[in-house]
Amino acid sequence: MKANPPNANSSGPPRPCPEAETAEAKIRIYFLPNLMTAGNLFCGFLALTKIVEADPSAPDFTAKIHRALFLILLACIFDLLDGRVARMGGRESPFGREFDSLADIISFGAAPAFLVHRIVLADVFKVYPQIGWFIASVYLISGAFRLARFNCLAAQAGGGGGKEFLGFPIPAAAGLVSSLALFLLWLQDQDYRKFQESNWRYSLPVLLVFLSLMMVSEVKYPAFKSLDFRAKRSFQKMLIIVIAIGLLFILWERLLPVVAPLLFTAFLVYGFVRPYLPRQTRHEIEDEDQEDDEDERQPTGPIP
Repeated sequence: MKANPPNANSSGPPRPCPEAETAEAKIRIYFLPNLMTAGNLFCGFLALTKIVEADPSAPDFTAKIHRALFLILLACIFDLLDGRVARMGGRESPFGREFDSLADIISFGAAPAFLVHRIVLADVFKVYPQIGWFIASVYLISGAFRLARFNCLAAQAGGGGGKEFLGFPIPAAAGLVSSLALFLLWLQDQDYRKFQESNWRYSLPVLLVFLSLMMVSEVKYPAFKSLDFRAKRSFQKMLIIVIAIGLLFILWERLLPVVAPLLFTAFLVYGFVRPYLPRQTRHEIEDEDQEDDEDERQPTGPIP
């Protein structure tokens, strides 16, 4: 019996149709989440311009640094909102993740590093300025590694990277650096000359190096992606949230320099104590549903 000759058209792997290639190549860009990311990038760029424009010999130097600090903290708020808006509307996309990382490296990488160099490192290392630039660049490079690793893990998981962050998130690192600088200026009555004479300013470059290590570390932090603003809250929790927001809105000039560094520091420390907390305590802090975890642990196959 003679074998049929192989068909030339059927040899090799099947080729996808042009319609499928067009559908795969189509990039999904959602307006509202990416608008929040654009706001993040815009605040980071404005912060950089204020830092560049600030002249230590000019009388408005402290005012411009103060505005730069607020812009970095405002970028943190935009970064928090873009992911929240995307998840609430089911609008997460690879484009949004990449755009967010590009914005983060400007707002939370370059801006805080340049800020600390401007107000501390440039003055401390006048004889050897290369040391100051090197310390600032270590933070920037570590932040870039942190974002690249996050994108790789998120792509492998096929989603937004899971419920945990590996390493300290770069927005939180920038928020901690900026809020601490804001607190130190607040202690010196917004007087840069007093700030230069204070030994507390040396804590900023030390913190910059420590956060560089934390961003590329293996310490896990909750992503708080299970938080849902539409979910039901107990009366006590809702009352505390409303009072806290009201006080911060009314007395933000006095409370923000104190409250912001405490919140970011608490989040930094939480990553170290989190593995030792009881499961129930972790669920209450992170506002997760235990039933979801129990469902994930149950077998998905048929019950014999």
